[in-house]
Amino acid sequence: MRIVAVLAATCQVAIGQATISQAATAKNIGSIHVGPWTGGAFTEKAGEFGFCAATAPVEGDYVLTIGQNADRFWVLAITHSDWGLKRSEKLSLDLTFDGQSPISFKAAAKKRDHAIGLLSEEAAERFRHARSMTVSGTVQAGPLTLQDTDKLMSVISFCVDRVKAGGLAAADVDFAALSKNAPAPAAAGKNNPTPAGAERVNVAPAGRPAPAERSAPAEKPAPAKEFEASGSGFVVSPNGHVVTNYHVIGQCVGEIHGNLTGERPALLRVVSADEHNDLALLQANGTFKQPATIRNGPVRSGDGIIAIGYPYHGLLTSDFTVTSGIVSSLSGIMNDTRFLQISAPVQPGNSGGPLHDSSGLVVGVVSEKLDALKFASVTGNIPENISFAIKQGALRDFLDNSAVPYKTANAQTERKTAEITSAARAYTMLIYCKAKEAEKAKK
Repeated sequence: MRIVAVLAATCQVAIGQATISQAATAKNIGSIHVGPWTGGAFTEKAGEFGFCAATAPVEGDYVLTIGQNADRFWVLAITHSDWGLKRSEKLSLDLTFDGQSPISFKAAAKKRDHAIGLLSEEAAERFRHARSMTVSGTVQAGPLTLQDTDKLMSVISFCVDRVKAGGLAAADVDFAALSKNAPAPAAAGKNNPTPAGAERVNVAPAGRPAPAERSAPAEKPAPAKEFEASGSGFVVSPNGHVVTNYHVIGQCVGEIHGNLTGERPALLRVVSADEHNDLALLQANGTFKQPATIRNGPVRSGDGIIAIGYPYHGLLTSDFTVTSGIVSSLSGIMNDTRFLQISAPVQPGNSGGPLHDSSGLVVGVVSEKLDALKFASVTGNIPENISFAIKQGALRDFLDNSAVPYKTANAQTERKTAEITSAARAYTMLIYCKAKEAEKAKK
């Protein structure tokens, strides 16, 4: 099996308090089949139980392996044939799940193409619920799509529990099939948040409340929980100034981070904010060679536009998305002349992203989508493709008041959407922070 090449190396990996014993003669007992993941229970060199694990190929010829050893520590291995690592090299990595704040991951290179390390409890829990993972640091990877990780980790935990309780004789089974009918223990073990054999049917991703259980007893309201809030932004100066909507960062608590595609997360500080016009100016350390260029002169009704941003980041995709349309009107709701009405579909998370004309110049800041349900309650009709963006005139006034050295240009020759998208990667940024659940409800 492919997993043997990943976890059964001719060495012993000792990280922190836990050790995974690995030998070329490791034996696979039983089976785990969950979505794209394949694995089972594995013995150590002496023939004793070592760990349960499963592996799956992901984008870009990467291979991921997730396992739990007999001490219930979660271990992650990442493999790519082009890495060229030095044997026993210590790797300082960051794991980013669904665009949330990165988590440190200390790993070791056991082969030229293979990094392995222990997951903290927080990292293991995020891996369980994530749709994507990005690796940055000594090596780079991602975004890598994660499938069925919640069910998989429950099955792996069940595998460890079963073999520890019944010995290797209890391992010659299909763990995924057997775990569906197995009773769950009363409490989870160390570094094992999910009781073995339990189906996590009532667990929601970070930031999303799980549906209420039936006949749940009345309880006191829980304290407000923090969740990961995210939106979009774009770099407007070589000095690292970033524009976004005020409502993207207005409820943040603690640090604000930003990510350009393929780059490590950057800490952003708030320079200025204009709640009335829904604009905020942030700044990252460092120099940016290709900031966005803002158009001189207004657009016209009917002009083509392109919106770029990070809607539903990690749920739809970890990359930014591109939608196109036209300028439907030169004013917003109730004839608000600060805004453009556009037909390009936008979703939560697009807020703060750049709106481009057909030549790739920025002509606005994507702001919001018309609330279809509220509109329908008034008119009886559900509107389609009605969104709004702050005009570049209001944007330029805001930047001038903040003394930001931004670039401008006159309207240019029309370019292909793919060319505009490619150029936008250098300045379109995912912005995220922690916010309070109570504040989220107010937004």
